[in-house]
Amino acid sequence: MRKNILFILFISAALFSCNRQEQQSVKRPKIVIGLVIDQMRWDYLYKYANRYGNKGFKRLLRDGFSCQNTMLNYIPANTAPGHACIYTGSVPAIHGIAGNNWIDNKTGETVYCVDDKTAASATDNTGNTSYSPKNLLTTTITDELKLATNQRAKTYGIAIKDRGAILPGGHLANGAYWYNDKNGSFVSSGYYPNRNPEWLITFNKRHVADSLSKQSWHLLYDASTYTQSTVDATNYEKGFKGEKAPVFPHLLDSLGDSDRLSIIKTMPAGNTLSIMMAKACIEGEQLGKGKETDFLALSLSSTDYAGHQFGPNAVELEDMYLRLDEEIGNFIDYLDGRFGKGNYLFFLSADHGGAHNSVYLEDLDIPAGVSYIGLIPELNTSLMKSLGTDSLILGMVNNQIYFDYNLIEKKKLNIATIKASTMAWLNKRPEIEFLMDMENPDGTSIPEPIKKMAVNGYCKSRSGSILVVFNPAWYDNGGKYTGMTHGAWNPYDTHIPLIWYGWNIERGTSYRTISMTDISATLAAMLHIQMPNGCIGNVIEEAIRH
Repeated sequence: MRKNILFILFISAALFSCNRQEQQSVKRPKIVIGLVIDQMRWDYLYKYANRYGNKGFKRLLRDGFSCQNTMLNYIPANTAPGHACIYTGSVPAIHGIAGNNWIDNKTGETVYCVDDKTAASATDNTGNTSYSPKNLLTTTITDELKLATNQRAKTYGIAIKDRGAILPGGHLANGAYWYNDKNGSFVSSGYYPNRNPEWLITFNKRHVADSLSKQSWHLLYDASTYTQSTVDATNYEKGFKGEKAPVFPHLLDSLGDSDRLSIIKTMPAGNTLSIMMAKACIEGEQLGKGKETDFLALSLSSTDYAGHQFGPNAVELEDMYLRLDEEIGNFIDYLDGRFGKGNYLFFLSADHGGAHNSVYLEDLDIPAGVSYIGLIPELNTSLMKSLGTDSLILGMVNNQIYFDYNLIEKKKLNIATIKASTMAWLNKRPEIEFLMDMENPDGTSIPEPIKKMAVNGYCKSRSGSILVVFNPAWYDNGGKYTGMTHGAWNPYDTHIPLIWYGWNIERGTSYRTISMTDISATLAAMLHIQMPNGCIGNVIEEAIRH
């Protein structure tokens, strides 16, 4: 009898030990750091590679896992949808972030992606901080981490741009902080419970943006060594306020405080400021020091501002990426020192790429151009004459034509006739390659993968009814011929970098096509948590150490 009891106790203890081991076998990193570089084209990893140091991009490529053919699988290729896609593993048709802005088809009102009139200003009364993630219809990977740990994990979003901080943080973030160029501080909104922590108040009191902006912008190296760029002064770029020409050095010390604090967003100093803020958050919140995995979503917005102003072939872009390479190297050194090498999971990606300046391409005899959407009033006039009615088009946003459905219903007009007249008029424009009726995609002659990308990007209540697809290297830039823009299906806008580094990551490279939606699916698998509730991505298995 005693032997039987001892045997039962032994088996019970063994089972209990196995259960404990199974519970303890769920391994996670101390912290996940997601770094999204706004408007970083994939080829920037290599365009300036001969001048990169060994600690930044080269270290990530050497010691991490690089997904060389990572693509957006939707349009429009803009900031808000890009950040939403990375962190939800979903597309605008599902997560609802149809663009940076869109027109609400029910009300006819223009909506900004993170608008929330119920979210009161939190930090000060300068600038608009009535923002939240309420327009995001799905969970994020950061939300799922919070849910998986019964809210014990801490998650934060930080960026110069409000949308670059809010959307990655998701609905359950402990905090999201973005830059207020009115006074040089980082702010939040009343949506977040702990919106003014002591560490943030202390950081803002240091007036870091003011100090950085007074340093102006000088080239990192001798001007003659910038051989991957056009000459310093071209008609493809626009200078800063007060400058006679967009040339180095960009001396800002004579400008007023408000101008300098705004211009810093377009300077390498904006990246410096963002990373300093990220470190302040890590240390102030003691991220990665608890029992649960924490998550910091950091977005660097200055690369986008500079790209729009100077274009991808300017000396300013080359210098910005050379400086960014150093910043990333130093940041990884900091993470190694803080958490220990291999104890944190790090990934680097981008929300979208960017086109070449059209005038630059035309000067090289490459077909290109800018379509000025002053054509919308002309189109409205044409419809008014042919249909004998008031203005029927509310506008063109994200290359999509929005109709005034309230007016159409009130006038009892035939929407099929209106669409046919609209498309007939637009088809006369030589810069337009395809038109797509978004409510009848199969009835439109448009090739893959453009059709699939368009369908993935179509949110019925928030997207326009007709998609305008321009010829390659053509875009709508509001009539501007300097700098560049993005948003189209073409590889220059949709081919992005994706590098995994650190905890449980294989060293290597993949050249197969990977979708932006795969990022959150892979994170969920590595963290052993549920995918976001709208995720359509697949796990990048070869990146994970087995």
